Amino acid sequence: MRVILIIAYLLLLIDGSAEIALAGDVGGHRFQFELETGPVWQGRNDVQIPNDEKGTRYSLVDLAGKGPYPSFRFYGTWNINSKHGLRLLLAPLSSTETGEFERPVDFAEGSFEPYVPTDVTYRFNSWRLTYRYQLYDKSKWSAWIGFTAKIRDAKIQLKQVESTATETDLGFVPLLHLAFEYQLTSRSRLLLDLDALAGGPGRAEDLSVKLSYRLGERLALSGGYRTLEGGADVDRVYNFAWLHYAVISLSYRL
Repeated sequence: MRVILIIAYLLLLIDGSAEIALAGDVGGHRFQFELETGPVWQGRNDVQIPNDEKGTRYSLVDLAGKGPYPSFRFYGTWNINSKHGLRLLLAPLSSTETGEFERPVDFAEGSFEPYVPTDVTYRFNSWRLTYRYQLYDKSKWSAWIGFTAKIRDAKIQLKQVESTATETDLGFVPLLHLAFEYQLTSRSRLLLDLDALAGGPGRAEDLSVKLSYRLGERLALSGGYRTLEGGADVDRVYNFAWLHYAVISLSYRL
């Protein structure tokens, strides 16, 4: 939180000088950068690898706890013109905890004993590039639709004194992008943002609802709730997780 406050102070200094230079400029902003942070909790995280009689289905929540864990995200947006835009997202997420199983578990060709300290590492990094098109911009409402290309970088590792097993997954996921904005006052807005995929052997939803307050011509502070849910049920892997975030972010427009 101290780092966020320092960044906000520095950006306010920059923003103040920028407002003098840009007085009377009512044009749109071409670039926007946003840093989001906050705690994240595991509501559900069920795993079975392999997804057959050779694997044991277990809960990472029961093993490692619900959290909270720290999270960070960085967005970079390029508004090509008034209708078209590109957005880059860098969202690393990882945790390492120690717990104990209450029964024997077979996971990724490893066998783990009950009531033995077990180190569990969970990683779910998300790298995304979104193209979006502004469908609606009238009165106080704005809406966008688009396509998100997501690279999923996932890892689950269990480690006991005499056994270690690791499962990694690096893959491409196409997502539908939807976003809505409602202007509450001259300085505040309600923001909804969704990347989602449903159907087939898996699903994915990344939904945020935030209240944004403009601190200056270029700087805004936002806060709200984010939920990330989804997973896959295929021959090799069964894994479904549901994460809950309390988020705060700073955005800066150029």
